[in-house]
Amino acid sequence: MTRAPRGPPYAAGPVRLFRLLLSSLLLSTSVSAQPIVLEGEVPADGDFFDVPFEVPAGTVELEVRHDDLSSENILDWGLEDPEGFRGYGGGNTEPAVVGERAASRSYLAGPLPAGTWRVTVGKAKIAKTPARYRIEVHLHTTATLPPQPERRAYAPVTLSTEARWYAGDFHVHSRESGDAQPPLDEIAHYARARGLDFVHLSDHNTTSTLDFLADAQARHPELLLVPGVEYTTYAGHANAIGATGYVSPRLAAGGSGMAAVTQAFAEQGAVFSINHPVYDVGDMCIGCAWRMELPRGGVGAVEIATGGFDKVGRLFNEGAIAYWDFLLAQGHHLAALGGSDDHRAGEDTNLLQSPIGDPTTRVFANGLSVAALLEGVRASRTVVKMGGPEDPIVSLETDVERTGDTALTERARLTATVTGAKGQRVRWVHNGVGLPFGEVDSDAFVLEREVQAPAEGEDRYRVEVWVEGRPRTVTSHVWVSRSAEFRGVPATPPEVPATQGCGCGAGAGGSAGVLALGLLALVRRRKRLVH
Repeated sequence: MTRAPRGPPYAAGPVRLFRLLLSSLLLSTSVSAQPIVLEGEVPADGDFFDVPFEVPAGTVELEVRHDDLSSENILDWGLEDPEGFRGYGGGNTEPAVVGERAASRSYLAGPLPAGTWRVTVGKAKIAKTPARYRIEVHLHTTATLPPQPERRAYAPVTLSTEARWYAGDFHVHSRESGDAQPPLDEIAHYARARGLDFVHLSDHNTTSTLDFLADAQARHPELLLVPGVEYTTYAGHANAIGATGYVSPRLAAGGSGMAAVTQAFAEQGAVFSINHPVYDVGDMCIGCAWRMELPRGGVGAVEIATGGFDKVGRLFNEGAIAYWDFLLAQGHHLAALGGSDDHRAGEDTNLLQSPIGDPTTRVFANGLSVAALLEGVRASRTVVKMGGPEDPIVSLETDVERTGDTALTERARLTATVTGAKGQRVRWVHNGVGLPFGEVDSDAFVLEREVQAPAEGEDRYRVEVWVEGRPRTVTSHVWVSRSAEFRGVPATPPEVPATQGCGCGAGAGGSAGVLALGLLALVRRRKRLVH
């Protein structure tokens, strides 16, 4: 969800404010006599275009001010130097400032090589033509931003070597996202207060978050800060969990480049997970619903729960589960994940804003490290608590050792242990079909099932705990097959049908979807790319 900026990201305390005021007194001697003014008409073709400009030797900081000159059109903004990526602010409304020792949010500090730089522009929404833009580039010979010593090289850490279930949130935004504000310390404190072991930082199309992880991680040894990015396009959003390198959103333009996108993230060791796949609310959240083809083997997970069950999750989560089942039926092996999409570190929550931990995802991992968590996700050892940490717990095991997420056997015994759900209902789901419910009649309820692998292909089983007529805890699947052959095939996202108790589909055409549109309209007049 979006949030109005509360001012420049460097306006944090009286010391920095004093430094900023002092630097403004020196501005006349540190800025080029005249800014570089770049004006023009937005090209009609493509989703992105570049606006080049020249940076001379001796420049130690530059400031890019940008304007889409319209209340109807929406443009997104990024920056590249002669060597490549320097930041992507997307819908950031404040100028982008890039210096040798500091940068504004979403951008990278470092040397400013002389040569041709480019403002990268994304066409989030063009409703009025001809569309125009205006860019001003100010070249500084003296820095105006105070140094940021907290920017350090990132190195993975291991906080525990114990093999157990770890609880976390796979979709959290920090101040490096243009529509968010919380620093990493606020995120960490809130997450630990809710009993979480990890959070995945999902800032939009930038690696700038990585610069601050080592510094923050040292102050929070009990919470793993997982690097990554929310790969945000105009036809779908996805988390690249564990990513440490930039992949341009223009690579996916038109959907045809998704194989290259997922390959680029796979080479970094990241898991690619589709976010809020049926969150279709039109211009109020541009690109939030997934509308691109999925390359074979390129995707590892789906966010089946976005936001708390008592908020937007109630409107869209069952549609996301139906979408997940559709992809699984095509042969994709995808773990279930949940993420709050928190932008406020748990503050100022409302009907459309959920706090960190709502929902919570449990991952069985061989330790608390990025590598161990990714291994657990790839093996589908995940359980999503749709509402939050207090929801029932389910542990799904098999008597046959799994190869990844699959038990290679003719027969197997599946055992699900359910805790914290006495008086609720539980069921198996076989190949997307829910089997009859049973009542949980004890605090440590055990559900068992003998299964037989099909003569050809593979079957899949998960367990769901339902509370008040809705799924509240959902496991990933145990796949059962006699053969290790992978049957994954490319799939085009379907028009997800209305699901039981929900009435919302990919087009948000049911009553719940219409209600969501109305609620969103009350709080947002103009929606940027990000969500």
